[in-house]
Amino acid sequence: MRALLVIDVQNCIVDAGEFKEELSLMEETIKDFKAGDCPVIFMQHFDKETESPLHKDSAGSELHASLKEYADCVIEKGTPSSFFHTELADMLEKAGVDHLFITGFQTEFCCMFTAIAAFDRGYKVTFIENATGTPNTEETYDMPGLNVKDFVGTVLHWSNVIEVLDYEEYVDKYKAENVV
Repeated sequence: MRALLVIDVQNCIVDAGEFKEELSLMEETIKDFKAGDCPVIFMQHFDKETESPLHKDSAGSELHASLKEYADCVIEKGTPSSFFHTELADMLEKAGVDHLFITGFQTEFCCMFTAIAAFDRGYKVTFIENATGTPNTEETYDMPGLNVKDFVGTVLHWSNVIEVLDYEEYVDKYKAENVV
């Protein structure tokens, strides 16, 4: 069985950039998984530091209104990996999930760490590159010309263990009505 992870779609992250396209692709993927009766799991990151915009009591940590209505299942996390000290692995095992699809925010941290951790736990992993987003840019890393999403997608693709697709490739290969 396949499941979709929607990682860190939280106000302070989404509001830090222009993510209309990424949010739209995440929403279409969520709808597809729900139509196929496959689990959709939202991961919500919380920081312990009270001054952090991702502190549990802050508006910045809340799920963004654009996708919040789809969040029937939400798991809290405190590190980039969605597996570290969470109940995610147990939930996936109980549901019989063997294939995880990754979407969400913080492409180079939470999405990538989760994809690698999922592979390490024996899951087939599909990373939908253009259905991830990050407010970080080439200026953040002082690396002129860096496209963070493309770089992460390339690194994961070159690993030969994590499938990296764009949304259109996902539709061609996996869309619910195409999967038997």
